[in-house]
Amino acid sequence: MTIDPRYGSEIDAPDAIVDCLVEAGVRYVFGLSGGHTGRIFGALEKRQDDIRTILVREESLGAVMAETVGRISGRPGVLLGQGPWVLGNGLLGTIEAHLASSPLLLLTDFSDTPGASLHAPYQSGTGGYGNWDARGAFGAVTKEVFTAEDPKTAVIATQLALKHAMLGEPGPVAMIYGLQALAGSIDPAARPRIFPTRAHVRPLAPATPDLSGVLERLATAERPVILAGNGVRVGDAEAALAGLVETTGLPVVTSPAGKGVFDDDHPLSRGVYGSYGNPSANRAIHRADVILALGTKLSASDTVAGDPDLIDPARQSLIQVDIEPRNLSWTLPVDLPVLGDLRPVLEALAAAWNTGPVADWSGADNTPRMAPLPASAPGATAIFPQEIVAAMQRVLPEDTIYTCDAGENRIFMLHCLRPRGAGRFIQPAGAGPMGYALPSALARKLMAPDSPIVAFSGDGGFSMTMNGLLSAVEAGLPIISVVMNNDALGWSQHSRNAFATQFGRVDYAAIGRGMGCGGMKVSGLTELEDALKEALRVTREDARPMVIDVETSMDLSFARLSYTETRALWMN
Repeated sequence: MTIDPRYGSEIDAPDAIVDCLVEAGVRYVFGLSGGHTGRIFGALEKRQDDIRTILVREESLGAVMAETVGRISGRPGVLLGQGPWVLGNGLLGTIEAHLASSPLLLLTDFSDTPGASLHAPYQSGTGGYGNWDARGAFGAVTKEVFTAEDPKTAVIATQLALKHAMLGEPGPVAMIYGLQALAGSIDPAARPRIFPTRAHVRPLAPATPDLSGVLERLATAERPVILAGNGVRVGDAEAALAGLVETTGLPVVTSPAGKGVFDDDHPLSRGVYGSYGNPSANRAIHRADVILALGTKLSASDTVAGDPDLIDPARQSLIQVDIEPRNLSWTLPVDLPVLGDLRPVLEALAAAWNTGPVADWSGADNTPRMAPLPASAPGATAIFPQEIVAAMQRVLPEDTIYTCDAGENRIFMLHCLRPRGAGRFIQPAGAGPMGYALPSALARKLMAPDSPIVAFSGDGGFSMTMNGLLSAVEAGLPIISVVMNNDALGWSQHSRNAFATQFGRVDYAAIGRGMGCGGMKVSGLTELEDALKEALRVTREDARPMVIDVETSMDLSFARLSYTETRALWMN
């Protein structure tokens, strides 16, 4: 089948760049117009039926929103804006995308002044004396960097940037334009010619590897278990994982980054493993004789620095499936590495399984799902974090989607939250930045407008990106923001030196109301449950975001329930 050139008549470069985004399946662009990128914003104005463009108040918000879109949809979210600030402010989402393998496209500029680049023009990133080096700086935190100084190169490089962001192990890619690349038009007769973007970014269909060894190993194991990581999400393989579990009866443990790829309420779910994981998950991993590791790098932080009481290649058979060959047998030696795309691999395993479901060996010992956590005193105004999580699960509907931040809020969510169904939880899985929950929730609301969306954060993380509530109001994204307010950097204060970790008292609900949101400051469980019910009403009937500022006790920390102290629950 032949492929005809894309254009038969002259077209302005920014319009052709937006054509590339539309043809690649991009549906959302986030950012602030600045530098030379206003020309691309002008082209986006003409294509509002194809791409929704959302103005954010600061680039970090747009970067996290774009990263979340990429991680959930498999198609890059786009951050568009001026070079220095897409790099600096946008680093929050960029480094998360880099370490969590999320497809992300950064469209930015050199802020150059042609003819004056040797004399250090204002803000220029061309890398000469007196300038900053945009290509080198972006290269340190992205999968690839493309640059363009002329219109035709701008279009071709954009196509390649989209390709590199999505194919293989996904990640962030930077596309940097010079002024002349955006100011000119494209002559379709000049070479090299431009062909449709779909010809460059079409999904590859790698051959499914030989899985006979995997099937034999699992079928003959006495205690096989699935360990599912973030790669299941990135590979759009949640449904395939669920299908494999229903066919085989294999219990499922998730990595911290993989929480949410499998229904936490499923009878075969054992929860999250690792330092602050569930005892039931750690016990299942500890006792397994065969571990099928899916889309997880088995990182040192997940495996507690390779603790042999958790995973031990000397006593267990490890099968690892990943699309990136460098991840196979990277951190631990793997008995059976499988290079492949997770969704077709899991579908092939389920189709070929013919031995019937295995016995559920992992749940027979009644190992507790959660570590023992005390309740706050009756009538207490400042309540414990796990009680906030439990209240949300009692009051909010089953289709609620949760996002969270770094810090103690995330640890309690990883351990205690049991989202019903896959795809209902996301966290900063790669770099672990604070300030992630709120903008990530905005992106999730874009993609799931009919589901309640909760951004759960501490007061430290909420303070970093609470200006995202302005975008929530302006873009019509009614999320619920639950703030665990303990007037402190709780995790730092509990687990390290307490110096410089205390905040002054702030009424975040009042700030939310000042931005046009609903806002309630609550003390105690009864007020919290009432506030959650009101938040559902406000977000549904008034279509406004809601901030719930919850007085939270500092008298309990997961730092006091460390891996060493809880191992008695699962090690015997």
